[in-house]
Amino acid sequence: MRVGKHLNALFLSVVSLIAVLPGARGAEPAKPVRHAQSYGTIVGIVADAAKQPVAGATVTAVRAGGGIRSTISNSDGVYSFADVPSGSWSLTTTVEGFPDVVGPAISVMANKATRHDVAMNGSAHETSAPVLAAAPPAPPAPPAPPAPPGPPAPRALTSAPAAARASASAPAVAQASASTVPEALQVPDPAPEVDTQTPWANVGYVGWMNGTSREKDPIFDTKFFTPEIRLDMNYLQSLNYPIDHTIVGSTEEFRSGEFQIEQVSFGGDFHWDNVRARFLSMFGMFATTTPRNDASGEVGQWDLQDAYRYFSEANAGYHFDVSHGLNVDVGVFVSYIGLFSYYNYDNWTYQPSFVSSNTPWFFNGLRVQWWPTQDLKIEPWLINGWQSYAKFNGKPGFGGQILWIPDDSLKLVFNSYSIGRDNLDCQANGGQGTVDTLCQPQNGGNPNAAAGSLVGAGPPVDYSKVKRLHEDDSIEVKYYDAHGAGGAGVSKMAFSYTVDIGCEYGGGVNCTHGPNKENFFGMMLYNRAWFDNDLYAITLGGGFMNNPGRYLALTPPINGATAASGSPYFTQQPGQNLYQWDTQLNFQYMPKDWITWWTEATFRHSSVPYWSGPGGVTPPGGNTGSPGSCVGGGANATTGNCDAGDWFPDLRTREVVVGAGVLVKF
Repeated sequence: MRVGKHLNALFLSVVSLIAVLPGARGAEPAKPVRHAQSYGTIVGIVADAAKQPVAGATVTAVRAGGGIRSTISNSDGVYSFADVPSGSWSLTTTVEGFPDVVGPAISVMANKATRHDVAMNGSAHETSAPVLAAAPPAPPAPPAPPAPPGPPAPRALTSAPAAARASASAPAVAQASASTVPEALQVPDPAPEVDTQTPWANVGYVGWMNGTSREKDPIFDTKFFTPEIRLDMNYLQSLNYPIDHTIVGSTEEFRSGEFQIEQVSFGGDFHWDNVRARFLSMFGMFATTTPRNDASGEVGQWDLQDAYRYFSEANAGYHFDVSHGLNVDVGVFVSYIGLFSYYNYDNWTYQPSFVSSNTPWFFNGLRVQWWPTQDLKIEPWLINGWQSYAKFNGKPGFGGQILWIPDDSLKLVFNSYSIGRDNLDCQANGGQGTVDTLCQPQNGGNPNAAAGSLVGAGPPVDYSKVKRLHEDDSIEVKYYDAHGAGGAGVSKMAFSYTVDIGCEYGGGVNCTHGPNKENFFGMMLYNRAWFDNDLYAITLGGGFMNNPGRYLALTPPINGATAASGSPYFTQQPGQNLYQWDTQLNFQYMPKDWITWWTEATFRHSSVPYWSGPGGVTPPGGNTGSPGSCVGGGANATTGNCDAGDWFPDLRTREVVVGAGVLVKF
């Protein structure tokens, strides 16, 4: 009988899910519907005094103000009313051999399942507990005319509900439902009507912001686990038409003239009794392209690139009920240096400009998130380094973020990084094209040395003592909002502006002068307009970077080169100049909260040959020799340059990439 009892509970939970899901599916942005009625569900079990199910009981529901429904309990004692208008309802249960039972009034809320069990012993026993949101369908209930869902409730930033759920407890609900659905599998308790505690709960809808998921509520959620699924597919075409289909210098666009899977990720957030964990797998192009930009794996053993490549986030920690929340997490977590999200679904464009694309997407270490007020977050980091799985040298990196969102129209974010020593030393990075074994950059003391040139040793550098500083600051402003009254016209308009400045210093490198000068300065500006109640959006923008020393330039994958190997065909010496700029025009179609169809055109320019031309960056017959070597006769014994008779990649100063794709997030 105990098995039957649990099966009844599971079946009852399923019924509630089937009834609630239509409301969840209707959460996409839609045109305002006037006089729309909101619907919920009533479910329950009819049982006798011995708690055995009672089949064939007639359950009649009467709504205060008008309305009546009737149904019959099945062989397991389960009954249900789907698509019930919200309001106050009274239930009467009759069955042969028992006195009629009239229950107290129950309140039905929109898009929620209300539980009401009936005991046929002369009185009704009521439990109003949340129920499990997944299972097989229930027996059909009498048909009721469906109505379009009303506008969904605003949702705060992703990290805020996670923090709130981690600290949530509902002993009354747990006690009432312990005999039916485990508390961990119940839907989270509804937020208070006026929430003065949860971070950003008082702000309103922020899904319009660049780098932020636009979904308003998760499709499926429990007190223990909030799942997350992401998929990213694209078709890109470089108008340079490289013969090897390789796109250079991007952390989002990699192959030309092909359909490619950029990202497939499964995971989510775990939260129970203040304990937190987040895991998101990473498959697709990102699983190869992200690790190759981290040179720290060359330090020591254990092949960290393979160890970490198949997940983008994996961290765990604890939530403390301090101020408006305090989280302490350890592991791999995403970086929002550069404003844009690592995940393209969250962004206004597919290809971001350089101050985002060339700055970290993740950190590995410790972070503390503290909300001293409801709209301000302070987040220090102690990490291995600048987007690195390991430490390059003896010092870790230290940084942090200050995020202020005072209302639904403004976001200010300030990111800082310092102390980190983020370069391989000479022994680990001693191939031609980077530095010789004496740690003397091959720039001849000339800060204007050309790309790919090795013209003699300049002042020596001790890379184990070179430190990095970086500041990244952004503002986002929504300057127009029709609040649902724009019809098919403009519904919102907003812009984002980001400025980055940084440098490397120490060990023979200088921020501002000398042949071994290394610094970074860049900006990006994007403007976006939404139309037809956020069904469509158009974004126009771009930016530039100036990076003497090229330490934040992405090493082109010439002959299989990586950040660790470097390349003699695109040297990254202290003092070597590099200036690049770009612009993007993006169109997005968003028929649901969980899918984006997009198309985009990007133009990019470089002061030195950098982008892949028609001849490509792959030697005939494939990669040859070590990635950091000259292909053909080898480097000239005197100059270290690749000889004229060697194979050379086809690098160009301009590139146009057009593309389209689909992004999905559940």
